[in-house]
Amino acid sequence: MMPLEPSDSVSKPANPALSGSSPPDDACRSAVDIQSVQRWRKAGILVGGLLLVVCAALVTSWPLLEHPVEHLGLIAIMVCIIGRAWCSLYIGGRKKQEIISAGPYSVSRNPLYVFSFIGAFGIGAQSGSLSVGLVFGLACWVVFRIVVGREERFLSDAFGHDYQAYRERTPRFLPKLSLWRDEAEIMIRPVFFVRTVRDGFVFLLALPLFEAIEQLQRLGGFNAVVPVP
Repeated sequence: MMPLEPSDSVSKPANPALSGSSPPDDACRSAVDIQSVQRWRKAGILVGGLLLVVCAALVTSWPLLEHPVEHLGLIAIMVCIIGRAWCSLYIGGRKKQEIISAGPYSVSRNPLYVFSFIGAFGIGAQSGSLSVGLVFGLACWVVFRIVVGREERFLSDAFGHDYQAYRERTPRFLPKLSLWRDEAEIMIRPVFFVRTVRDGFVFLLALPLFEAIEQLQRLGGFNAVVPVP
């Protein structure tokens, strides 16, 4: 259900020599490593997402909580879509040339992922169960927690001391609002922005999907096993 994430934070600079990074051979090896990380992440999202949806189909929510939780989930999905688009405005045009540390990237190193956690909760909440929503959010965090560790090794090789300084002052996920700083102007790449917004709309597929599951349960297509809040 979750879109296949673009890399958060920053990417390898076009010219490693300009950023004080490792020699070209090491940079090439790092590029290969990060590509394998991206493939692993996509596979993990697809497989994990399908398993979670199957598990969610086997539970039923408490009637009094069902609609409020669904509405809360829809709000979370919209926050996710808008937040991811906001992040893309900062990273879209410069991520290959420098470390992005303004706007949302000044308070968190991976704000795109943070908004994805919120969206994952929103997807699970469309089941009408707060518990399922939290499980979806936690599962998303586990996947990206592993991936981010590998990405950070790549970024350290690519950007050296500059990235280490950014890493030391900026939290990995949980935003620290006191660090907020912005720029008067930013370079925007429209293609990246549009693609991020388009990918974000994938989260909305949770609405018809869970509605279909609910209808199948009502028609006796299969029975829910466990009632959860």
